[in-house]
Amino acid sequence: MKNVWDDFTLSTFVAGLIAVLVGYTSSAVIVFQAAAAAGASSAEASSWLGILCVSMGILTVVLSLKYKSPVMFAWSTPGAALLIGSLRGELLSDIIGAFVFSSLLVLLSGVTGFFERVMKKIPVGIASAMLAGILLHFALDVFTSMKTHMLLVMSMFIVYAVGKRFFARFNIVIVLCIGMMVAWLQGLMNFTPIEFGLMKPVFTTPTLNWQVLFSIGLPLFVVTMTSQNMTGLAVMKANHYKPEVSKLITYSGLTNLLVAPFGGYALNLSALTAAICMGPEADPDPKKRYTAAISSGLIYIPVGLFSGAVVGVFNAFPKELVMAIAGLALMGTINNGLLSAVTHEEDREAAMITFFVTASGVMLFGISSAFWGLVAGSLASFIFKFKKVTHGH
Repeated sequence: MKNVWDDFTLSTFVAGLIAVLVGYTSSAVIVFQAAAAAGASSAEASSWLGILCVSMGILTVVLSLKYKSPVMFAWSTPGAALLIGSLRGELLSDIIGAFVFSSLLVLLSGVTGFFERVMKKIPVGIASAMLAGILLHFALDVFTSMKTHMLLVMSMFIVYAVGKRFFARFNIVIVLCIGMMVAWLQGLMNFTPIEFGLMKPVFTTPTLNWQVLFSIGLPLFVVTMTSQNMTGLAVMKANHYKPEVSKLITYSGLTNLLVAPFGGYALNLSALTAAICMGPEADPDPKKRYTAAISSGLIYIPVGLFSGAVVGVFNAFPKELVMAIAGLALMGTINNGLLSAVTHEEDREAAMITFFVTASGVMLFGISSAFWGLVAGSLASFIFKFKKVTHGH
């Protein structure tokens, strides 16, 4: 265990903290909205969020330790959005049954190895372009957020630029501290009374309703695999980590199956927050970045256990501070993604198609642009290479 502690650094811990801050502040409210759309009580909604945080924290810590790679899990934000848009007064027990059904399908995808075979066919350049496309809006948010709070965001940006030159190792740590200090001096920190109390898991016995299984469970499975697991694995691939794909999908499906009756609607590999822990800002040494993932997992567990109290703490930060720190923490990852996308000449044009489609944010059939970017880029790559082969003959 000693070598693990040796790999922990202040920068990896802060990367983990920022990943939690960004993940929680950007989408926790969507999970609450999904629970409300399902007709869940406030206790049940708290159970949904708490059980998701605890289970993804445990999965992240255990598997990052096991593989010595940053293996990060998250709840499915597109999955929650799907629930908000699709639920029309179905029984809560039927909805929970659909969560169980979706988890079983994920588990089956992992056990059979089907998903891994699909992922192996995606070139690294296309995966890197997709990653850059997903993260582009975070970088743009740094500058658009200057419209509302120029002094706060500009001071963070200047410290970031100076830090890249003089204190690169602790740059994001210092940027975060400066941002908090400026926000506090400007009276932008919005502290509310904090309610302490352990989250109480609420068990709902699943019931099987075929209509709900196919109208909710099946789309939830498709969105989880395409918008989340596929992009999560592409992020790992783009950062040159080689995960055991089928095993990771199996672990997530099995855990999801256990927590589904408590409101754990979809657990999957993280893409956006994982990029924060896999980039050069987390640690210059890629072999130490797994400790950033472990840090995020160790923070997520108490966040889940005391979800009510943590909401108050995270809500204290102005949204511009969160947008700016996320964008600045991801700058290096976006740079690397774009560089990798254009490195291999034979995949360059297909990679740029992937980047543009993904960055466009287009959504078709409830599936995010990241998936369609991969599809468009892979199809373009196949056509370009097929043309070369036929011309060769």
